[in-house]
Amino acid sequence: MRGIETRIQLIRHQVFTEVARMAYQAEKPVKEQIEKLPYKIIPGEIANFRNDVFLERAIVGERLRLAMGLPCRGAGEQAPISEGIEAADKPETYYTPPLINVIKVACNACPEKRVMVTSGCMGCLAHPCVEVCPKDAVRIDRTIGKAAIDTEKCIKCGRCAQACSYHAIIVQERPCAAACGMNAIHSDEQGKADIDYDKCVSCGMCLVNCPFGAIADKSQIFQVIREIQSGEQVYAAVAPAFVGQFGPKVTAGKLRTAIKELGFADVFEVAMGADLCAVQEAEDFLENVPEKLPFMATSCCPAWAAMAKKAFPDYANCVSMALTPMTLTARLIKHTRPGAKVVFIGPCSAKKLEAMDEAVRSEVDFVLTFEEMAGIFDARGIDLDAIEDLPGGVNDSSADGRGFAVSGGVARAVTDVIRKKCPEREVQVACAEGLDACRKLMAMAKAGKYPGYLLEGMACPGGCVAGAGTIQPIPKSQAAVKGYAAGASHQTADQTECIGELENLVNNF
Repeated sequence: MRGIETRIQLIRHQVFTEVARMAYQAEKPVKEQIEKLPYKIIPGEIANFRNDVFLERAIVGERLRLAMGLPCRGAGEQAPISEGIEAADKPETYYTPPLINVIKVACNACPEKRVMVTSGCMGCLAHPCVEVCPKDAVRIDRTIGKAAIDTEKCIKCGRCAQACSYHAIIVQERPCAAACGMNAIHSDEQGKADIDYDKCVSCGMCLVNCPFGAIADKSQIFQVIREIQSGEQVYAAVAPAFVGQFGPKVTAGKLRTAIKELGFADVFEVAMGADLCAVQEAEDFLENVPEKLPFMATSCCPAWAAMAKKAFPDYANCVSMALTPMTLTARLIKHTRPGAKVVFIGPCSAKKLEAMDEAVRSEVDFVLTFEEMAGIFDARGIDLDAIEDLPGGVNDSSADGRGFAVSGGVARAVTDVIRKKCPEREVQVACAEGLDACRKLMAMAKAGKYPGYLLEGMACPGGCVAGAGTIQPIPKSQAAVKGYAAGASHQTADQTECIGELENLVNNF
């Protein structure tokens, strides 16, 4: 639903904006401010989105808690929104699992899966729906002249829906579960959605596909602003998918100006880290495939990498050990600016988990999504269209590095470097986007279908430009990123200035 200004997007934006305003109003007690916000966001006594204004405010209250990085409460819990607020009012507060949460009071308890005959049924003579059903669950109800389904017999295979010439039979799946490529969502005892965190990789696709806005992730908006206010040197590392996210007129220079107006010391494009990552992955591939590894999977998408390691543990070593663009950019910043704090700004919810994983040592202190940043800009009244286009808004990065944000871009960047290093080496590539397709890709690789291949997986359909924290339509983002990449001063990752720092960033941190 990216690019469609639904009521869910409106409420999410209001919540992020108000949390940012609350952080900037340091002179007012946070506990008092947050208790008033549901009444500000949902004014009056008449419900606009649900059948009960008190339910609307309860849902907003949980969204506010998550936006502060606080735990989401169960449907029956009775406590002030500000319960435990002291934990959020600390710059060092990191995400505490779970990152992705079901707001139970907002969940519609949708059926997991059902097959239904709609009013579009014409009661045709052929009735192929009856003929193809393997369980004799479909019959023609002669009293109404329409098809009917015996739910006791139905196995929900959907063959009747496929056979209907009028498309009068539909298969309904719970949208959040259908979007989950890890089969991590099921029903609890009340029929509400529940997440199996042993399977979940925090890609956030359930979040953006729930039509009731019942799933949300935690944020560090409040902590980032307080860190800046504390006087620390805080730097922004902006992911390549930023192009167009804040409006068609917002250039890299304008975005840099806006971010610096918020108090950031400076802005770096993560495309630089993408260049470093591409070179490191190219070196890993040439060293290990096929002599030591049957194939190599790219490492930059944390949800894809987590899926591969969880679902295919015997092939975990086939996921490249290269550091991600986010980590490499953060290390580059901290190497040249000792004592710096780094905020990664990007499209991805899974990056939040990557940043807080001590085993990864990402060097990233905070993670914000583009959607969260839009709330901060509004809280400060920054008009990005009218703001100055600050020179120096473009860092030295390649077209391939900038193209990491689009599906297929990582593999292209890596193979371009390999061709430069070993022109005689032919590299075969297989790509998948969306975790369901990624699982199938890994399964086929496990079965020996991709010997010696470079595998690129993107958890979000379309690539990083489709991440859970993006704002604009995915095809529009893809086109914008490709256009921005075309303007780079270098084509391949190995041509940029920062490549000389790679060995130091990998080995000396």
